[in-house]
Amino acid sequence: MDLTHDRTVLKASGACDDVSPLVRRLICPNPGPFTFTGTCSYIIGRGAVCIVDPGPANSDHLAALLRAIDGETLEAIAVTHTHIDHSPLARALQQKTGAKIIGCAAHVEIRNDASGRLDASHDLDYAPDAEMRDGDVFEGTGYSLAAIATPGHASNHLCFALPQDNALLCGDHVMAWSTTIVAPPDGQMSDYMTSLDKLAKRPEAVFYPGHGAPVLDPQRYCRALAHHRRQREHSIIEAVTRQPDAIPALVDRIYTGLDERLKKAAALSVLAHLEDLVARGIVDAGGAVTMEATFRKA
Repeated sequence: MDLTHDRTVLKASGACDDVSPLVRRLICPNPGPFTFTGTCSYIIGRGAVCIVDPGPANSDHLAALLRAIDGETLEAIAVTHTHIDHSPLARALQQKTGAKIIGCAAHVEIRNDASGRLDASHDLDYAPDAEMRDGDVFEGTGYSLAAIATPGHASNHLCFALPQDNALLCGDHVMAWSTTIVAPPDGQMSDYMTSLDKLAKRPEAVFYPGHGAPVLDPQRYCRALAHHRRQREHSIIEAVTRQPDAIPALVDRIYTGLDERLKKAAALSVLAHLEDLVARGIVDAGGAVTMEATFRKA
């Protein structure tokens, strides 16, 4: 199965798209190698609504969201995870509307003595009014959002099931246009694979991701993503078996022809795989699992 099965270009036009009778999508103008055409914010409901993943601190997007819900009541602002392209705008929306912020837990900053802060991708100012845990349900007007804990891409990642639409708002855990980045120390490959298996068993007919077009036939697609990760794991094991090496050299050998802009992300993905492989006793790092360690078959 092609893992980029739908690369539909959804442009940030400042206008809402109706993706179902209950769901509207507005795309933030923050395109990039990791955000595709921009962060997808979703407006759930009619008349009284919830905005899921308002996006980064972008004044144009804030104005577009406010225009989109003009004449409606914003009941809540729901956040899947605290990466800076998803949660910061929640505060400005709350200031404008008075809506409560719900969803994922606040991120706990990760630091070490040598390099200081290790998680610059997270919004450390995020503070929900109501933290949702696995199985918690927000009852809106004519809709409900059920939290599903899906750590892996981020330790505090949630998805939201929307039963009235037989749909799942999946944040960055599953995307049709690209595989998801799993970047240590916050991202964990073992957690990601467990969460992916959890989503593969869900009943919803469509997943609405944080970037790109809806994921159709999502159960099959989740299984394909898991297969792709297992293939990547196999290629890493083969590489360190043939020639023990550090991660930068492994990336050059495994990801032939990769865009230079994506090499850092690829290195973090390989690190996540190697953390898991070392923990399982398949690969040996000769000490701490770091970018500079020399990895070999155990």
